[in-house]
Amino acid sequence: MSTDWLIKNAELVNEGRRFHADLRVKHGRIDAIGDSLNARPGEQVIDATGLWLLPGMVDDQVHFREPGLTHKADIAHESRACAAGGITSFMEMPNTKPPALDRESLEAKYARAAETSAVNYAFYLGASNDNLEAIRTLDPKAAPGIKVFMGASTGNMLVDNPDTLDGIFREAPTPIITHCEDTPMIDALHAKAREKYGDNIPAREHPLIRSREACIKSTRLAISLAQKHGTRLHVLHISTADELALFQPGPLKGKRITAETCVHFLHFSDEDYERLGFLIKCNPAIKTAADREAIIKAVAESRIDVLATDHAPHLLEEKAQLYDKAPSGLPLVQFALQAALQRVTEGKLTVERVVEAVSHAPATLFSVHERGFLREGYAADLVLVDPCKPHTVRREEVLSKCGWSPFEGYTFSHSIVSTFANGQRVWDGTRVDESVRGERLAFDR
Repeated sequence: MSTDWLIKNAELVNEGRRFHADLRVKHGRIDAIGDSLNARPGEQVIDATGLWLLPGMVDDQVHFREPGLTHKADIAHESRACAAGGITSFMEMPNTKPPALDRESLEAKYARAAETSAVNYAFYLGASNDNLEAIRTLDPKAAPGIKVFMGASTGNMLVDNPDTLDGIFREAPTPIITHCEDTPMIDALHAKAREKYGDNIPAREHPLIRSREACIKSTRLAISLAQKHGTRLHVLHISTADELALFQPGPLKGKRITAETCVHFLHFSDEDYERLGFLIKCNPAIKTAADREAIIKAVAESRIDVLATDHAPHLLEEKAQLYDKAPSGLPLVQFALQAALQRVTEGKLTVERVVEAVSHAPATLFSVHERGFLREGYAADLVLVDPCKPHTVRREEVLSKCGWSPFEGYTFSHSIVSTFANGQRVWDGTRVDESVRGERLAFDR
């Protein structure tokens, strides 16, 4: 399989700049970036006139459901959806069955990904009320970070013991990433909704049950613990305007506390519950149009540092159940980059800022080794985008195992032309190359 390419006449977007150049890939690495590069024997040449060449997206938050929930998703299917969407690296969450709460379960996921993943991969260690020793002794190079559910989750992964939380923030050898929602507040609002609606709670109630107050209370707690212990904290999936004042705008360098949001919070609002119902039920909940616009602005000013997916597939028949049984989560990776770039079309973000949020910032934040940038010597994780070719999402093209997308019928302004992982073209615009396997992410720690 060739990993030697010459991409000619592209518009590169990298480190705050847009410029026309050629890019050579040799042995899976970016060999040269320059003007008028000449083809060498054995190289495949791609004329990228009119196309953007971006570093591949590094998605710092996905749920691929393997092991234990593979009837709805698995690493093989979801990584192929990543490839079709321009995502070349993912970091997967620990709330599988069994959860990844120790080194053995963590390494089992790495072993499975080595067999089946079409793109690059890493896995978080999860926190629970009783695995502080596993956290304390974690090799910092073994995982991108430690995931703490400071809100409702499944199984043993809701960390609600104050002493345990304090210990995790004190002892963590890697960045801590948090899901921040206050469970007692959510439970009380859920009970009130059940009193009013019985079993038939409508989808529009979800952002009222998983309220903005529950988000901001929990986020404040996480930040206070991080400040107390000097912990490197990354707060996931910010969904409210109220939380934004807790984070500082500006460059990532020097920040000890950072924030991430997800593409669905830039695209949908509570007005969409009427049309899509529980298909867009997720935790934290999609909230108002005003929240959406404030979050987009926060991404633009780098108050929110990272843009990811929180890809979390469920079957349509599961989503068709009543409120209490319809699970939370959306399949997003295949169209996430296009959804982010749609804000460029709207004039709300620049393509340079999108690239920073989806590629540079997650690679920097997690100290990913030689990925996330178009730099000579770095891994050739690349995506070619056609900014002038609209793409209407159809159910039959969805590669996630669940087989549906909340974006069905929506027309994006951009199309993903090709995706390269480690110099191998894993997506050619129409299909995934089934022979390609990604690599385990390494961390410079």
